[in-house]
Amino acid sequence: MHPTLQTDRLILRVPVQADLDAGWAEFHGDEASMRWLGGAMPRSVAWRALAQVVGMWGLRGFGPFSVIEKATSRWVGRVGPWEPEEWPAPEVGWMLHRSAEGRGYATEAAEACLRYVFDDLGWARVTHMIHPENLGSQAVAQRLGGRLLEEVRLPAPFDDHPTGMWGQSAEEWRAARGRTA
Repeated sequence: MHPTLQTDRLILRVPVQADLDAGWAEFHGDEASMRWLGGAMPRSVAWRALAQVVGMWGLRGFGPFSVIEKATSRWVGRVGPWEPEEWPAPEVGWMLHRSAEGRGYATEAAEACLRYVFDDLGWARVTHMIHPENLGSQAVAQRLGGRLLEEVRLPAPFDDHPTGMWGQSAEEWRAARGRTA
């Protein structure tokens, strides 16, 4: 059974086929939304990205969650743990629909995911792979307590530029929140 996480304003659950039409395809087809993530995708490629995320749950036992706005039941993005083959380190990433930006949803959802990966999955550290020009995501990483650790190259097809690897240890994250293991 896969978990469902909740925050005050959001539900984070495993993606389902219906998410494709609920906002997934639109998000992945939007050039502005995907500017840091490889560019806009046609619907057929967005479907394959959905299948990849769902498949990670079966293969790794975790994966990104679909983020649902409680007040409207609207799909607003995907946030969560991510570690495909040859990825530099276990990551919690965030991708939000443009209509949901500026509301603090990325930080809220990522915070819930950090609790999940540290407390439930037992990760010792977490990273966030962020394009060097993506200042918005860098600000989210900083709000979460992350810092720039190093520049890395992601595996193909994202290997055309260096990427900032931000992150922190579970100990650092817990200490900043006055928690212990």
